[in-house]
Amino acid sequence: MKRMWLLLLPVLAYPALSKYVVLEFEGTIGPVSDRYISNGIDKAEELDADFILLKLDTPGGLDESMRSIVKKIMASDIPVVGYVYPIGGRAASAGVFIMLSVHVAAMAPGTNMGAAHPVAMGGQQPDSIMMGKIENDAVAFIRSIADERGRDPDWAERAVRESISAAANQALELGLIDYIASSLEELLEKLDGHKVKMPDGEVVLQTADAEEIEIGLRWYEKLLRVLANPNLIYILLMIGIYGVIAWVQNPGSILPGVVGIIALIFAFYGLQVLPINYAGLALIAVALILFILEVKITSYGMLTIGGIVSLVLGTLLMFQSTPSFYGISWPVIITIMGLVVALFVLIIFLAVRTHVRKPTTGQKGMVGLVGDARSDLDPEGSVYIRGEYWTAVAASGKIKTGTKVKVVAMDGMTLKVEKVP
Repeated sequence: MKRMWLLLLPVLAYPALSKYVVLEFEGTIGPVSDRYISNGIDKAEELDADFILLKLDTPGGLDESMRSIVKKIMASDIPVVGYVYPIGGRAASAGVFIMLSVHVAAMAPGTNMGAAHPVAMGGQQPDSIMMGKIENDAVAFIRSIADERGRDPDWAERAVRESISAAANQALELGLIDYIASSLEELLEKLDGHKVKMPDGEVVLQTADAEEIEIGLRWYEKLLRVLANPNLIYILLMIGIYGVIAWVQNPGSILPGVVGIIALIFAFYGLQVLPINYAGLALIAVALILFILEVKITSYGMLTIGGIVSLVLGTLLMFQSTPSFYGISWPVIITIMGLVVALFVLIIFLAVRTHVRKPTTGQKGMVGLVGDARSDLDPEGSVYIRGEYWTAVAASGKIKTGTKVKVVAMDGMTLKVEKVP
């Protein structure tokens, strides 16, 4: 029996090392960050990690995505450590809510957090009553988060109402964060032995020699992150529209159609992660239909003008419901609209020139051409015009060989010519 206890002693003396999951997100808070952080917390729970380290650097983002992330962190069964990193980073606007919701908060030197006043979508401010409701709702939400985590609710309220911010040192003095650390190694050293209050009881973080499990963005999340750029989405939409138009106009041209369809697929894939105005998207679809009809129906430019107007209005409306950092830049809009107008002005010009241009084939195309008499025309003979020999008759008088002649009429395959003065 004693020997059995001796065999068990090494196992009892050396417990398994702890492990933690690292989630890192830089950029605006939106559906991509919501999906990434939520999936990361679920994965950490599946791996039975001891805690989660969330490295954050954000200028803010969408309220809906921020609330989803906060709810996920608050409901987590694993302690979440928030870390504003790297040096020079920030947790502004929506990032403040997230940092106040974590179980343990830390910041790198030279970072800041704050300025959480809500901003209306599209940069258009609603009336004072509605703005007051939005502000009071945000204040109530951030105060409840601060109270739950033992942070200063008054500072949190001022961050919303007055857009105040706090540097790392000030945040530590105010009790908004627990640590300042220049690196991940320094943070782990300070976290070792930190006690975290969880619903099931107190948890002591064991970070010494802890195993790191890094969960990065998956390939489709990286793709969505790239495509969640309104400027890129708009450019892809335009490429898709004109690729399809070129394909409809010239069915044999496969490349424009393939490129256009692929561009549209990627554009719509990116649109699923942005809160767009679907009326604007519908107007752009109407513009595409009008441009295609212009190819099939002679409207003397009316369908083109309607398409351009629809495209401009759709562009202005489509991202109207997004914050300013999710909007299309004016240089991009002006450039695209200029190219669109120039393209269709060129198309209309070429069409008009085709209608008024003198025919170059058939009987009408022969009239006015100049050639040489290759035999005497008295009145019938042979002439050489446009690289071909023709039977011709003189309109008046005799025409000698070698004389320059001009076609004045055509009867069947016989030309009627006269001397060139």
